[in-house]
Amino acid sequence: MPEGVLHLSSLAGSPLLDSSGERLGRVDDLVARLDLADPLPPVIGLRAAIAGRLLFVPASRVARLEPGAAHIATTKLNLAQFERRPGEVLLRADVLARSLINVDTARLVRAGEVELVYEDGAWRVAGIDPSLGARFRRLLPRRARGEQAQEGPAFIPWTQLEPFVGHVPTSRLRLAHRRIAHLHPAQIADLVEAASHEEGEEILEAVGQDKELEADVFEELDDEHQVEFLHERSDDEVAAVLSRMASDDAADLLLEIKQDRRRPVLDLLPPAKQRKIKGLLGYNPSTAGGVMSPDFVTVAADASASQALQAARTNEVTPETLYAILLVEADGTLAGMVTAGQLICAEPDQPVAVLAENSPPPVTAEVEIPEVARVMTDYNLVTLPVVDAEGRPIGVVSVDDILELTLPEDWRRRYGLARE
Repeated sequence: MPEGVLHLSSLAGSPLLDSSGERLGRVDDLVARLDLADPLPPVIGLRAAIAGRLLFVPASRVARLEPGAAHIATTKLNLAQFERRPGEVLLRADVLARSLINVDTARLVRAGEVELVYEDGAWRVAGIDPSLGARFRRLLPRRARGEQAQEGPAFIPWTQLEPFVGHVPTSRLRLAHRRIAHLHPAQIADLVEAASHEEGEEILEAVGQDKELEADVFEELDDEHQVEFLHERSDDEVAAVLSRMASDDAADLLLEIKQDRRRPVLDLLPPAKQRKIKGLLGYNPSTAGGVMSPDFVTVAADASASQALQAARTNEVTPETLYAILLVEADGTLAGMVTAGQLICAEPDQPVAVLAENSPPPVTAEVEIPEVARVMTDYNLVTLPVVDAEGRPIGVVSVDDILELTLPEDWRRRYGLARE
C-alpha cells in the first residue's frame, strides 16, 4: 500500500489500540466534516465502540491509522457518549455503499469504497471507488482484502462528487445548488429519475433555490416522476411550478395530477397563463393544437430585420422558443416565417418579407401529428406555425415535441444512462 493511503473498509470495524498497544475497543466509523471550504473533507475523529458505548475520539488524540487498526496517543479517553454535530457525516454509515452524484459526468455512482489520503497533516476523504471489485473486496475477510492505491481506473476524486446527506440526522448540509445548477435540466431530470425518491427530493430541493431551473427540470421529467414529486406539494406549490413552465408542458402536467386538484391549481395560476392552458386543453392531444406552444413572437410583415431582432429581444418568451419569428399582415393573418439565423445574417434594413419568400406552409390545429412530422421533415424545420381557420397564428410546434411523440414509448427510460 502506498504510504498515506487507506481504504475506509480496512479501518472501520478494526481494533482501537491505546499507546501501549492494548485493545480499548473497535473503530466503529470515521467522522468527517463536509461543510468546510476544504476540497478534500478532513477526518476530524473516530466513532469508537468501547464497553458497549459509542464514543468520540478526536483526530488530535489519534497517533496513527493503518489497515486493520487505529492507535491513539493515550491510555485514557473521554467516556462521553458520541453525539453527531451539525456538518458532520459518518463515512461508513452515511457515504459507504450509498449513491453520490458525479457532477462531472451527471451520473449517479455508488461508493463501493471510500478512499482516504494523508495530506497537510490530516486524513482526508480523497474520493471513492464505485467498482464492483471494491464492493466485493469489502465482503472478504480483512486480512484478505489488501490495500491498493486510490488512483486506479475506477477512482473518482471527491472534487467531482456531491453526496446525498438528507438522511443524516441533525445535518444542516444539503446538496450544493451551485454544483448541480451548472448541469443541463435534462441531465438533472435524468438524475432524479435514476435516484431513489428521497434522493430525488434532495436534488429537487437543491434545484428549487432557482425557481426557473426547477420548472425547467420538471419539464424534462417523465409523467410518472412529475406526479411523484408534486404529489405531496400543496396546490400553491404546484401552481408555482406550473406558472414557470412552458404553457404546453404545464397543460400536459395539469392533466397528469389528480382530477380533483386540477381546477384549484388552475385557478391559482396567473390569468394569462390560465388562458393559454385552457386554450391548449381544448385540442386533441394527437393533433398540432395538442402539442403546440402558444408562446411565439410576431412582427409586422413590412418590418425590417433589425426591427424583428428588436422584437425578439424585448419579448418575454424564453430563448428556446426564438428559433423563428412569425410575420403577420395588418389583419393578423400569417404572412410567413423567418428564422433567427436568417435575421442574424441579414442586413439591418433588409425587409423580413424578402427573407420569408420561401416560408413553409403552416398547419391548422386539427392536423394530426404524422402530417405535422412530414411537413417539418420535408422543410427541415425546427419550428412550424399553427394557424386558425382564418389563417391567424395561434401557436408553434417545436421539433422536440414531435420527437417526444414519435420516438418509442420507452425512450425516456434513461435510468441506465444516469447511473454508473
